[in-house]
Amino acid sequence: MTLRHMNIFICVCDANNMTKAAVALHMTQPSVSLAIQELETHYGTLLFERLGRRLFITEAGRRLLTYARHIVNLNQQAESAMRAAGQIYRLRIGASVTIGESLLVDLLQYMYKTNPQQEIFSEIHNTAELEAMLLKDELDMALVEGKIQSEYLTVQPFMADELIVVASPQSALLKKAVIRSADLMDQLFFVREAGSGTRDLFEQVMQKQNIKFQLAGVYNNAESIKKAVSAGLGISVISQRAVRDELFRGELVHVKVKDMQFKRNFNIVYHKNKYIPGELQTMIDLCHKIDGII
Repeated sequence: MTLRHMNIFICVCDANNMTKAAVALHMTQPSVSLAIQELETHYGTLLFERLGRRLFITEAGRRLLTYARHIVNLNQQAESAMRAAGQIYRLRIGASVTIGESLLVDLLQYMYKTNPQQEIFSEIHNTAELEAMLLKDELDMALVEGKIQSEYLTVQPFMADELIVVASPQSALLKKAVIRSADLMDQLFFVREAGSGTRDLFEQVMQKQNIKFQLAGVYNNAESIKKAVSAGLGISVISQRAVRDELFRGELVHVKVKDMQFKRNFNIVYHKNKYIPGELQTMIDLCHKIDGII
């Protein structure tokens, strides 16, 4: 199989349509269909189910797509490396929202301090979005707090983290001498969006202890949640690292729940088939020791 076959296959998957893929590739539709048939013949399996005029990728097709993206991307990396020998490798790093707001900038500053010539492009999304980007080879690595689902990704814990219950200083919860998980029953909570690692852990622990709660708001960033809680509109469960300043200033209060913990790890994630250049390995190594640096 050639790179041409892989490029055509990826385009068909992205367009989910042979005709649209042909237009994007400046090819005829029969030529695109023939390339897909050659792939299926070569691997001895169907890559798409054809129901009427619609295409549905099979499980075998999804497996091949993961490899195809990396085959094509690795070829592009090789081309770039050979044409720009001696230039700096540009790292593409993603971070989930909690890590992005509490750790990413410090990590980048330290990386630039130790290697001023290093080029880094970074972006912040929730864990589910970052996982999808890694599978499409749109990132070299990601730092996430949520659970990774794909078997194609390598996960390395690099830092412990704990979520805590936070409230405004005027919250009625703080009047209790001892606060237990049952006291959180039917409280108004501000939470992160679906796909967030913080949201997933919060719901898992609450469900495990059979604590029902009410949603006061769903926000895709920690700053909005902190402001809403500080205003006394509800409470939240959030990374302790994300509220250090607010706790110090007295804008938020740590509600210590005697029989409930929200512990997890921050993880480095990259594709199992990813080529690890020296620059990327340096960043991975830095993540593993950053807790003792910043």
